[in-house]
Amino acid sequence: MQDFISFFGDSDPTNVSTSVKLLLLLTVLSLAPSILILMTSFTRIIIVLSFTRTALATNTMPPNQVLIGLALFLTFFVMAPTFQQVNDQALQPLFNEEIGIDEAYDRASAPFKEFMAKHTRQEDLELFLNYSQAERPESIQDIPLTMLVPAFALSEIKTAFQIGFMIFIPFLVIDMVVASVLMSMGMMMLPPVMISLPFKILLFVLVDGWYLVVKSLLQSF
Repeated sequence: MQDFISFFGDSDPTNVSTSVKLLLLLTVLSLAPSILILMTSFTRIIIVLSFTRTALATNTMPPNQVLIGLALFLTFFVMAPTFQQVNDQALQPLFNEEIGIDEAYDRASAPFKEFMAKHTRQEDLELFLNYSQAERPESIQDIPLTMLVPAFALSEIKTAFQIGFMIFIPFLVIDMVVASVLMSMGMMMLPPVMISLPFKILLFVLVDGWYLVVKSLLQSF
């Protein structure tokens, strides 16, 4: 414990630099879930995948672990150029002691702001700008993250629900057709979902549904 305290209280520049890096790493790790959910494509992807599973009415198939894992890797794939810019422009110069923490923060936030602004609706951003009564930013980089992040999250949720609605339509048609056939045959006590489920799975497999869903998600970015 004494060594730990002396490590952070040491005036040696080398130890101070190492302690700052350690504190920065711990801060990033503690905020990583929020950063991943609210500042990347993860929100849209996981919502659309969840809508797809709900439309199929397969309950827990695929399991939550599979959907989250797929959403994570798709997020890393979509965000790879942004992450690369952050690493080249901010992290590596910071670790090489070429820039300070403040400049590294500004450099790291710039690629994220560009990505989020590209997929943020104007009315969502206007909501937070008007509420805060702040001056109109002259450029994307002038928009504070405290306004851009929630506006981006709202836009992503809205977009994901729009995609989910389009996914629901064909499966809803199948449910309606099966329910009408069962009622015409007098089988009103038989749950339509039990009969329509195999047909929905068959349709989804024949059209290679997961490929189409993932393709649509990638093209939406």
